[in-house]
Amino acid sequence: MSSLSRSRTILYLIFLVIMWGVNWPLSKFALEYTSPLLFAGLRTLIGGVLLILVAIPNYKKLNLRRNWPLYLISSLLNIVLYYGLQTIGLQYLPAGLFSAIVFLQPVLLGIFSWFWLGESMYGMKMVGLFLGFLGVFEISAGGLAGHLSITGVLLALGSALSWAFGTVYMKKTTERVDMVWMVASQLTLGGLLLLGTGSYLERWGDITWNVPFISALFFISIFVIALGWLVYFKLIGSGEAGKVGAFTFLIPVIAIICSVIFLGESVTWNLVTGLGMIVISILLVNIRPGALRRASE
Repeated sequence: MSSLSRSRTILYLIFLVIMWGVNWPLSKFALEYTSPLLFAGLRTLIGGVLLILVAIPNYKKLNLRRNWPLYLISSLLNIVLYYGLQTIGLQYLPAGLFSAIVFLQPVLLGIFSWFWLGESMYGMKMVGLFLGFLGVFEISAGGLAGHLSITGVLLALGSALSWAFGTVYMKKTTERVDMVWMVASQLTLGGLLLLGTGSYLERWGDITWNVPFISALFFISIFVIALGWLVYFKLIGSGEAGKVGAFTFLIPVIAIICSVIFLGESVTWNLVTGLGMIVISILLVNIRPGALRRASE
């Protein structure tokens, strides 16, 4: 990756995978005390406000008059559609199947990055991306019981597509906007739109403002939303989007491990098999054919 050292890139990836992996069981826990759209709006808005406070000293880089269309499009793709479709869709499908479809995103990202960003695509990379998706699907196989809703499948695909399009869009605009202001703006705008929708469809009185919920809300807002999205787009802006996307296949693994430890869920052969497929996937996506040829000489 061009502007990040290898060690910093590794640290960023470890942080991102752990935080976004922890997010799934932690959000499941928090949803016991709140309604989904209001929760999605609260955590993204809080994360956005925190980043605005960080970005204020460099307020001149905001360039709102020139960049507001970029901020708006990014917030619609990466926040409103991604979180909105995800929150609604989980009501129609088992969580395992839904997450497996959403994590088609790295495959879509690899393809979109090839088409629109000019990133390299070769046989081994294609196999790796597909194998990573199969690994996520294998891990999620234990949660496939239940009625298959076409509406749920379409919402999950929409969530994956919006995330992939949003990531490519961010990558294409990295030279035109300040990254901190871009993430802060999309989180704030997206949070306001989600809160507005949630206020219309849900009731604020359904939220239980106790210590467990508030603690989970602020942890997710700070580490998962604000810092997580900032690190994700820093990585995307500094290297190949398809390769960074491949590492997100590990997120469901972390989510399931945390669910086993904290929510009492069991380890299955699906988890072990899927993890092996994901590790092989990441290796295939990140090894260029030229490197293999040099190694065999």
